[in-house]
Amino acid sequence: MFTSLSDRLTATFRNLRTKGRLSESDVNKTVRDIRLALLEADVALPVVKDFTHRVRERALGAEVSGALNPAQQIVKIVNEELTQILGGQTRGIRFAKQPPTVIMLAGLQGSGKTTLAGKLAYLLKADGHTPLLVAADLQRPNAVTQLEVVGERAGVPVFAPERGNIAGHDAVLGSGEGTRSYGDPVSVSRAGIEFATSKQYDVVIVDTAGRLAIDTDLMAQAADIRAAINPDEVLFVIDAMIGQAAVETAQAFLEGVDFTGVVLGKLDGDARGGAALSVASVTGRPIMFASVGEGVKDLEVFHPDRMASRILDMGDVLTLIEQAERAFDRSQAAEMERKFLAAEDFTFDDFLQQMSAIKKMGNFKQILGMMPGMGQMRQQLESFDEREFDRVEAMVRSMTPFERTHPKQINGSRRARIAKGSGVSTSEVNQLLERFGEAQKMMKQLARGGVPGMPGIPGMGKRGRQPAPQRTKSKSGNPAKRAADAREAAQRAASKPAGGAGGAFGAGAGGGIPTDLDPSALPKGFEKFLGKS
Repeated sequence: MFTSLSDRLTATFRNLRTKGRLSESDVNKTVRDIRLALLEADVALPVVKDFTHRVRERALGAEVSGALNPAQQIVKIVNEELTQILGGQTRGIRFAKQPPTVIMLAGLQGSGKTTLAGKLAYLLKADGHTPLLVAADLQRPNAVTQLEVVGERAGVPVFAPERGNIAGHDAVLGSGEGTRSYGDPVSVSRAGIEFATSKQYDVVIVDTAGRLAIDTDLMAQAADIRAAINPDEVLFVIDAMIGQAAVETAQAFLEGVDFTGVVLGKLDGDARGGAALSVASVTGRPIMFASVGEGVKDLEVFHPDRMASRILDMGDVLTLIEQAERAFDRSQAAEMERKFLAAEDFTFDDFLQQMSAIKKMGNFKQILGMMPGMGQMRQQLESFDEREFDRVEAMVRSMTPFERTHPKQINGSRRARIAKGSGVSTSEVNQLLERFGEAQKMMKQLARGGVPGMPGIPGMGKRGRQPAPQRTKSKSGNPAKRAADAREAAQRAASKPAGGAGGAFGAGAGGGIPTDLDPSALPKGFEKFLGKS
């Protein structure tokens, strides 16, 4: 979503790193580049003016002029100001003291309200809540059926006493001749809350109707539903790809319905993302969630500070850790840690478990995109084929249980059978086994205390500390002094006992064994190493 904006800002800050001090002209040029980047990203003009004004004031202030690294200080300022226009603080759902908590969804048709209802229900269910979906969109064709399908995927029940519009054309609101009614969404919403209370559901999500454009009928119906059910949260769902129109739409819904939070839909698209940077600042309402895909699991809590870090190519490690904690099984992680510390072989069964957990985390490109600095490798990420994981998994699953735990026993005939069973060439199987063998060696090397050229892991391995190499005395540049040093060294060598250099246990007669050594003081059986005197 923020690819172009991120690239422009990253290039701007890269030019600053070469400067030890920043002049006023440097700051003005940087602010001008930031302004152009925001405008190209479809950010609303009032938001751009306010943002760049604050950045310029802070950049010309003492916090930059007195900093050891002014360029890094500018990046810090932009990061903080981006966080502010995105909402400042993370805002979660405010649950009612007396269940059920009522959440009403509002927005234009096509913004993704019905899909969001299922995603939000799935997220709340995963947190231990018991949500209920209420089908109050009775105007859009087959909207009730769609909500039922979404609810089934999320594993959440749907309250739908009215079937709504199933004839394939929009309903006509109002009264009089030619009017056709598909049910009353206000009464359906009210009945849904009564049903949830009787069945002890603690969250009710009401899916309301939308229109292709803002009109008085839409606002009147949404206002009537809000007045009837008195929701704890009204979430305005907006398509993040509509650009400058996002501000006008958000202001109209704010005046007509007065929503409490914003949900950004289609944040995984290729639009420039100006809606996300404009809505929270213009309306004063926080962005609470972001939809990042089509799946029922593709809904994230919106963190302004983390989104600002993503835009500036600083990564989002906290979200990555949270996704990993949800995807990786604790018992499997503990077993992997035990095997690693014990330097046991990493098997293909372990590999399948790790691959399954990574798939649970979501899109692999999005996962890599959360790592700092990955914006500079965007072309490599875009060209990466995620189907490679499927091919590797097919090869591993074509192996027998014995072969997965004993990869070194996979000979030529076994490799040919694996290749045939997985639909790949034998050379691809050979490459997989070669890479897997290298991974095994590296993990063993890490467990023993590190890899060549890298420090060992504290507390791991049995490798002792290597003695520091002795420094040889440098020769003097004075010929007389150099000759005197040579004579002194020769005298020291002549004074040493014969055989001292070859002794294994120190200097002394008899091949380097001390003459006063008491064999009875040595461990039992050690006397055979002393030889005969």
